[in-house]
Amino acid sequence: MAALRVVVVAGSRRNLLNLSKTLHVSRANMSFSSLPPGKKVALSALGVLSAGGAGLALMLHQSVKASDLELHPPSYPWSHGGMMSSLDHASVRRGYQVYKQVCSACHSMEYLAFRNLVGVSHTEAEVKVLAEEIEVVDGPDDTGEMFTRPGKLSDYFPKPYPNSEAARVANNGALPPDLSYIVNARHGGEDYVFSLLMGYCEPPGGVAMREGLYYNPYFPGQAIGMAPPIYNEVLEFDDGTPATMSQVAKDVCTFLRWAAEPEHDQRKRMGLKLLMGTAILLPLVYYMKRHRWSVLKSRKMAYRPPK
Repeated sequence: MAALRVVVVAGSRRNLLNLSKTLHVSRANMSFSSLPPGKKVALSALGVLSAGGAGLALMLHQSVKASDLELHPPSYPWSHGGMMSSLDHASVRRGYQVYKQVCSACHSMEYLAFRNLVGVSHTEAEVKVLAEEIEVVDGPDDTGEMFTRPGKLSDYFPKPYPNSEAARVANNGALPPDLSYIVNARHGGEDYVFSLLMGYCEPPGGVAMREGLYYNPYFPGQAIGMAPPIYNEVLEFDDGTPATMSQVAKDVCTFLRWAAEPEHDQRKRMGLKLLMGTAILLPLVYYMKRHRWSVLKSRKMAYRPPK
């Protein structure tokens, strides 16, 4: 019986070897030419629809992004644009002077208080003097009456108009936007604001401007209700800087960048500290990882069959 079992096992092994030699695995041919006509038509239609949809989305994006006559603001080399560059606080001080003497006649900054200027562009004593120049309606007092008082550090910048309706009436229906976050609210940031202030020009041939509107290629629609606000020598800076048109626009844009991001310098300072701390800790963490995992990484696993 043992000899018969050996012969049967040997014969079955020989048959399996012969069978493996005769079997050939067919490779799947997934080329486009081998597909049925119906699938070819469906794939072709899907490709055409995908390409058409992508092209339509790109065209819509370009049409919404800007019209043919609207210019995109160029990128200017701002002194605070670098990763480790801080704001020019002398420029912030001059920019506040521009806002106070020029822009505040129409535009408000209702989210900025006088105390925010302390330690940034002015000393505390200087800011107190600036705040006391305005009259603030406060109250009621002990008799129930409202009264006026000089401004304090905690007061916010005064508004030029009591409400939006009065602002529209005074500006031919146009509502001057609040400038507290205007740099972050406009595509292009300070580049857009600078280009808008410097971009007033005569309309091209064939373009007629309605009365009370001014041509500016950087403004959406190219017709803006704000008259050119700045020009050469529109004011005199306290520090003696020549008040050219470009200098005035640059300083007020720097001031608006600070107003939109008062934490600008602190954010970059903390980011630099984080990078320095990471550069120190990362090699230590990598060494600890190699040290802790060295036992597992250097293990040799050997299979020992049971005897």
